[in-house]
Amino acid sequence: MAQLVELPQLLVGEGWADYALLDSGEGRKFEQYGPYRFIRPEPQAMWKPRLGDWDAHGEFVPGSDEDGGGRWQFTKPVPENGWPLTWREVNFTAQCTPFRHLGFFPDMAPVWDWMDGMLEGKSDPQTLNLFGYTGVGSLSLARRGSVAHVDASKKSVAQARDNADASGMGDAPVRWLVDDAAKFAAREVRREKRYDGIILDPPKFGRGPKNETWRIEESLAPLIADCRQLLDADSRFLFLTAYAVRMSSLSLAGLLDEQFAALPGRIEHGELAVREAAVPDSETRRILPTAIFARWAND
Repeated sequence: MAQLVELPQLLVGEGWADYALLDSGEGRKFEQYGPYRFIRPEPQAMWKPRLGDWDAHGEFVPGSDEDGGGRWQFTKPVPENGWPLTWREVNFTAQCTPFRHLGFFPDMAPVWDWMDGMLEGKSDPQTLNLFGYTGVGSLSLARRGSVAHVDASKKSVAQARDNADASGMGDAPVRWLVDDAAKFAAREVRREKRYDGIILDPPKFGRGPKNETWRIEESLAPLIADCRQLLDADSRFLFLTAYAVRMSSLSLAGLLDEQFAALPGRIEHGELAVREAAVPDSETRRILPTAIFARWAND
């Protein structure tokens, strides 16, 4: 029986050669993406910045409503079609998108490492990446075995394919699928498929390729129930993240506890975060929270 670990955990990304959180504060964050530096909104950075000058190539200025919108303002040239970055053996393109991010989520780096460790020793594991976006997580999983990458956006899946080619992984065992995540999972249940691991990063609100409506408060529970049917006692993990939602990680853990109680392993929950780079004249490196998560682990 899966044990629910009630105390929350913290997964902290430390940055790497091609990414760093340089500073944060007063509702913004200052980041390095390869040779370029950007300022983006970050409501959870409630403290004061430590660096006096944020010399950025561009800043995303949010719109007036809390549900999004806004635009980039550039003070220095930035490649319109993006530029290459690397994480571990995975190469991918970073680009200033209309949605304020840059084509990947750097706080997921410790999650990619964790999944890799969970699959260690498993012969040709079969994994599923729902809401897979531009494929960095899928390419990480593909180093271990076969992956089904599902996203409703044709553009995102095309970018994921390009990232695979850039990584020399064009022939990797990945199925690139433009599909509604919930409908795909339901079909896989009917097909009696199974997976060794599932990662899902659902949005707060979204639409599928046939205008299907997704609202996390209404749609997540049925999807988790289907994901449970795709896993068994020999599977290794399910990892669920949620951004910009008014809920606790404990609520996500409770949802997993309801579905995974009959399986072995444990259910954990907590926050994803990124640690700031070292700042002159400071002995501490602050941790900036970014998202909540819950996971089922069977190791």
